[in-house]
Amino acid sequence: MRNKEEFILNALYEDIGRGDLYALIEPKQPASAKVVAKSDGVLAGKEFVDILAELKKFELKWMVEDGEHFFKGDTICTLQGDSHTLLACERTALNMLLHASSIATLTRKYVDIIAPYGTKLLDTRKTRPNLRVFEKYATRCGGAVNHRMGLDDSLMIKDTHLKTIKDLKNYIEKARTKIPFTAKIEVEAETIEIAKTAFEAKADIVMCDNMTPDEVRKIVNLRDEIAPFVLLEASGNISLKTIESYAKTGVDAISSGSLIHQANWIDLSMKMD
Repeated sequence: MRNKEEFILNALYEDIGRGDLYALIEPKQPASAKVVAKSDGVLAGKEFVDILAELKKFELKWMVEDGEHFFKGDTICTLQGDSHTLLACERTALNMLLHASSIATLTRKYVDIIAPYGTKLLDTRKTRPNLRVFEKYATRCGGAVNHRMGLDDSLMIKDTHLKTIKDLKNYIEKARTKIPFTAKIEVEAETIEIAKTAFEAKADIVMCDNMTPDEVRKIVNLRDEIAPFVLLEASGNISLKTIESYAKTGVDAISSGSLIHQANWIDLSMKMD
């Protein structure tokens, strides 16, 4: 998503196409409406709907801010404009709120579980094509911290990369001379041996991938002994049921793609006054 306005206008065009047929028949008139919650959740999407309102010249008044809880029956916002505009923008506005709020709602559940342990919750690059900025914004509204946005903002050496690297320490030393000074280097480790090699190679972050909590705890202890400067991340099929056991290991962060791809849509609707 290079430009939020372009993204929003494309979403609107997808729905309106050559024009709203309703507007061909019914004259334009002053109108007001409200978005009502039909289920509980955490709001996200306000930032984008605000831009839609600015582009299409209607007024919004918000009762709930991004990142705040709402409950079934609450009025999320009110809209004021003309009937043609409000009805043409209805689905685009709702879809953005529904999509983002659903992700934020699930994310908050994860955040609340691990908050007592001081562990950060991270999202991943498992996003829908062309929706990465939007979906990662939604996880932030839910309380997560963004992992890398793409291949260009940090160097992550995954198991697939390790198949092509003969000497990890040499590779990382060489990488330090090529990548930006502020870019971190993260190594994915599927075993304690790989984690130890990554510590010795002076990686910035080591990801404990698809390990049990007991295995992660051993790596935390090893890190504390030989490489206290390294941050540790746990990842791999971590769910709401298991995330607390990983937070208890002492890792610095836990990442999960399920924040986005397992989010079930909540229920919001627009009602004309």
